Amino acid sequence: MASIYYSNEYSMRDTADRIRTTHIGSLPRPPELLELLEKRQDGEGVDEDEWESTVADATRAVVERQTEAGLDIANNGEQSRVSFNWYVKDRLSGIEGEREQELWADLQEFPEYAEETFKTDVIDLSMHPVVDDRIEYTGHEEAEAEIDGFLAALEDADAEFEDTFMTSASPSIVTATHVNDHYDDYAEFLFDVADAMAEEYELIADAGLTIQIDAPELLTTGQTAAYADAPLDEIKEITQLHVEALNEALENVPAEQVRLHTCWGSYEGPHHLDTDLADMLPVIYEADITGLSIEQANPRHQHEYRAFAEHPLPDGWTLMPGVVDVKTNIIDHPETIADRLERVADAVDDSTPIVAAPDCGFGTQAGIGMVDPEIAWAKLEALVEGAEIATDRLY
Repeated sequence: MASIYYSNEYSMRDTADRIRTTHIGSLPRPPELLELLEKRQDGEGVDEDEWESTVADATRAVVERQTEAGLDIANNGEQSRVSFNWYVKDRLSGIEGEREQELWADLQEFPEYAEETFKTDVIDLSMHPVVDDRIEYTGHEEAEAEIDGFLAALEDADAEFEDTFMTSASPSIVTATHVNDHYDDYAEFLFDVADAMAEEYELIADAGLTIQIDAPELLTTGQTAAYADAPLDEIKEITQLHVEALNEALENVPAEQVRLHTCWGSYEGPHHLDTDLADMLPVIYEADITGLSIEQANPRHQHEYRAFAEHPLPDGWTLMPGVVDVKTNIIDHPETIADRLERVADAVDDSTPIVAAPDCGFGTQAGIGMVDPEIAWAKLEALVEGAEIATDRLY
């Protein structure tokens, strides 16, 4: 399927007919799949036939729901993954065991809230996988099975989307969320991960899918224990290194086949220590991509549409503003969604295509869905309706 991320020297409103819609990767998983994921996390044996059939059923169902919701650009909902980042421990060598780590800096100021919110039967966000040997990619079989499962679900559901995508963790979200007990040099660790993840990126690209790189650390580095007290210049410097590693990993993938998602973390927390978007955009713009997803419905950051006027997107890029909140069970009103889209459209150049999206995924960590599954789908239906309203206003 052809990617919609395109370059065009004319006005978006002259050449496009409407605002397209997508989502940001993870979607609600059914209870029977969560149960199997919990067993796998606990090291219990799971019948492989049962696992494969449950994943296949869940993937097919999530593709059908995206069709029913009216989304233009769809994926497999990350059904088989325990999380958007820690799924890689099953695809990379050199990872063994877990160790408790501090949660992000803003949550450390509210420990009682953090304790009750971020630990579930399926996953405990304070326990990080440990790297105890050299990182190499060993997940070809699992990645190919996930890709084949998605393509089969598209065929079974007779689904026709304008584009399809699959998510993959950025090198630096892997290094940020795995404890390093092996590498003496952080850059060596980072670029080894980049070399490994490049193999996954190329598998996805070769299948004809758009790749979504999940890279929240490009905006959340200042929340980590290592950089919580660091000055902005130091945070920007390490973020620059992270972008360089990503670009190396994407060396063999066409930029028009890559979209990138970054955010301030898909959790309901205080977020009062978040970095400002305007400070980080110039660094993010150095990534070899053509689609960019950034939160705009998050109450802490709704004002930051102005950053796109201060720092215009590079030529040929598509902006995917988050215009639906993923942290509350309030269904965003379609008119509110349209308002968010309209103010972003007013801030960017007329030649910048816009694709409407939620702020983040609805199931980035299995078992920690902050939005009820059926309400999540209602929010996506509201997204489609809001994009239609914004289209009528802008075109």
